[in-house]
Amino acid sequence: MYELKVEGMSCNHCVNAVTRSVQEVDAAAKVDIDLSQQTVRVASSASLAAIQSAVSEAGYPVLSSSAS
Repeated sequence: MYELKVEGMSCNHCVNAVTRSVQEVDAAAKVDIDLSQQTVRVASSASLAAIQSAVSEAGYPVLSSSAS
């Protein structure tokens, strides 16, 4: 499980864009986004670096991340 602090998410379009970007890396990834906390939790077999890169390339800067 990864948790990312992501800047710039404010609406359902943002949720869909971030979810889509993660699922392009790992189609089976489970993505949970909390807009009020600006956090993205991802259950995926892909690497944290790949997930961070996908989210950033979608236009949402990753401020911090952790794996648990």
